[in-house]
Amino acid sequence: MNIKQLLAGAGLAIGLLAMPALAQERVSIGTGGTGGLFYIIGAGMAEVLNQHMDNTTARAEVTGASVENIRRVAADQMTFGFSSSSTLYEASVGEGPFEEALPVAAMAYLYPAVLQIATTSDTGITTMEGLAGKRINLGPPGSNSAVLVQRLMEAYGVFDPANAQFLSYTEGTAALMNGQLDATVVLAGAPTAALIDLGAQRDMVLLSIDEETVAPMIAEYPFYQTYEMPAGTYEGQDEPVMVINDPATIFTSQFASDEQVYAITKALFDNLDELAQVHPEAANIKVETAVNTPIGLHQGAQLYFDEQAQ
Repeated sequence: MNIKQLLAGAGLAIGLLAMPALAQERVSIGTGGTGGLFYIIGAGMAEVLNQHMDNTTARAEVTGASVENIRRVAADQMTFGFSSSSTLYEASVGEGPFEEALPVAAMAYLYPAVLQIATTSDTGITTMEGLAGKRINLGPPGSNSAVLVQRLMEAYGVFDPANAQFLSYTEGTAALMNGQLDATVVLAGAPTAALIDLGAQRDMVLLSIDEETVAPMIAEYPFYQTYEMPAGTYEGQDEPVMVINDPATIFTSQFASDEQVYAITKALFDNLDELAQVHPEAANIKVETAVNTPIGLHQGAQLYFDEQAQ
């Protein structure tokens, strides 16, 4: 090799070293605890984004779920997150746990998250009215389930703070089986593990709501919906059960770029068949229902769904 070739090769090497590496775009997704559906589906979304968005590294973050996700996305600490529809609405108007309105925008409705009120046949409770004077677990303190079940029981005139307990879903079903409670609740996609376990060990009874009775509550809190949980959702459940739905949604900051939100939305909804493999509830995520959000869609997401509607 002559000196000219050597210098030319050295110059090429120096030039390559000087070239900046193609930047990886980081996408962080606020989910929930590792045992919950937000985390399971969020991890699936991260995998889909990593497979279908060039130069992107996506990661599902373990969080305290809806409220924490909203605060961190609004503070530009995460790209997008999961939330119940009710909490996302309250964040947008500065109500509930939020002292002021936060700059959040919806990306998509995902799937039903339904309030399931369970008891066992030996309690003799078969209706919502039968909860009067009974010990009931409302879910973790400050949780969406605790807020919703209190509102629901108040609509029936059976809420008594002296009989309310605030336990995790797993603790609630264990206390019910041990005779320490008369009923317990789970707010999640159905079927859910805590109630599958309960039904396997006891004769489980799920309480139905009456649409006429809860109509004033839904008028006051329009982010809730009634939802018929089909027969056979749980083993031994021979009849459909009418419940309240507080749908799961994904959202982002109002200030997120249109291009990024469009690209994320497109990668997810163009590959729903892959996402559906993560969990049965993910199969309920559909383009047709995605726009049914409690607050306005981000412009980037709106553009994608407008294209799909054409």
